[in-house]
Amino acid sequence: METNMKYEEALRQLEAIVEKMENDELDVDELGVELKRAQQLIKLCNAKLTKTDEEIKKILSAEDKDNAGE
Repeated sequence: METNMKYEEALRQLEAIVEKMENDELDVDELGVELKRAQQLIKLCNAKLTKTDEEIKKILSAEDKDNAGE
């Protein structure tokens, strides 16, 4: 799976997999493949959200330190 995929694209792919599952569009063989793909997409989304959260915390922490020095 490409690691530089945008969060929004990964989410769209997850939604497509869920829709196929809800509409019974997957046979047993496809279901296994799609579930593995969904697992990878979830990991990717989780990693991107965690990274973004860490970046936001750093920015806010630096801003707090700058404001405390005024």
